[in-house]
Amino acid sequence: MKQYGKDKAWPFAEGGGATILIFTVVWGAAIALWFLWQNIATGLFLLLATALWLLILYFFRDPNREVVNKPGLVIGPGDGEVVEITTMREERYLQADVIRISMFLSVTDVHIQRVPLGGKVTLVDHQPGQFLQAFKPEASEVNEYIAMVTESEYGRVLIKQIAGILARRCVNHAQPGDDLQTGQRFGLIKFSSRLDLYLPPNAQLLVKIGDKIYGGITPIANLPVIDN
Repeated sequence: MKQYGKDKAWPFAEGGGATILIFTVVWGAAIALWFLWQNIATGLFLLLATALWLLILYFFRDPNREVVNKPGLVIGPGDGEVVEITTMREERYLQADVIRISMFLSVTDVHIQRVPLGGKVTLVDHQPGQFLQAFKPEASEVNEYIAMVTESEYGRVLIKQIAGILARRCVNHAQPGDDLQTGQRFGLIKFSSRLDLYLPPNAQLLVKIGDKIYGGITPIANLPVIDN
C-alpha cells in the first residue's frame, strides 16, 4: 500500500484533488470575466468564487503532525468531538462485545482519517445507505459508510467512516492485507461527517463525551496485549 504522511509535498487531502480543481477553474473563470467586463455582477461573482475557493482549500487541508505512537496506545482517528461512548455487541464485522466511541466532524475540522492503532487490514467494506445528520445515534447503522477492520497483537479494531447530511462521499485507500502504521493517513470524508471507533471491551478509555479529538495526536485508549 502507498504510504501517506512523511514526504507529502502537496498540503491537501488525497481524494480532494478533483473538487479543488473544479473550484479553481470556476475561480479562474471569475477572474477572466472581471478583466473582460468590470461591473457589479462580475465583481460579486469574483468575490463569491474567491470565498468558495478559499473555503475548499481550507476544508481539504492536510497538516503534517507529530504522531503519538506508543505500544498499545489508540490515538484519534480524526479531528472531531466525542458525542457518544457505549458498550455493545457488534455482530456484523467483529461478532464481539465492544466499546464504541463516536465522533462528530464539523465542516471546520480536518477531515483526514488516520489509523488509530497499527495492524493488518482484514476487511474494507463499503455500504450504501441514507444521509441522516451525522450526530444522530442511528446514523451509525443506517447511513452510508466504509468499515475497516485491522488486527494486531492488541486485538481487532473496527473503524467506520460515516457519511452525513452534507458528506456524500467517503474515501478509503486501504486494502485487505495492507500493514498500516499508527497515525498513517488512510482516508477522507468530504464535508461534515461521523467516525465510529470500535475497541475491545478491555480498553482503558482516556476520553469522555464532549472531548475534542485531534487525529494522530489525542490518546483515545490503552489496550493490553492479548494473551495466547
